[in-house]
Amino acid sequence: MPDVLTREQRRRCMASVRSKNTKPELRLRKALWAAGLRYRLSHRFRLPGRPDLVFPGKKLAVFVDGCFWHGCPLHATFPKANKLFWDKKLRENRERDVRVDDQLDSMGWRVIRVWEHEVKEDLSGTVERIASELG
Repeated sequence: MPDVLTREQRRRCMASVRSKNTKPELRLRKALWAAGLRYRLSHRFRLPGRPDLVFPGKKLAVFVDGCFWHGCPLHATFPKANKLFWDKKLRENRERDVRVDDQLDSMGWRVIRVWEHEVKEDLSGTVERIASELG
């Protein structure tokens, strides 16, 4: 099925997709802070993959992965238009996630990856998961 948007409309739409400070990320940050869990944003630490949140004292990196962009097994959808491009793009995203996790692990960091749907559907469970990892 052809795209219903023109190339320019699709370009603007995709360019507006945020890579940081997304709604699920902001929601999780607010809940963690309310629970007394003090994190830092990763831009100061220059870690591989730029985690969304870091707990430097505990060497814990947290990523909030979008269901579409990271291939969530429950909610991933795959565009029908330009199928080869999207198959390759999304596969490479998942491969990069594994590489980044390995790099952080080799640096002594633990990694938690949270799906955006987990933040939406079970915010308190997500906070508890992070809190238990922090000890």
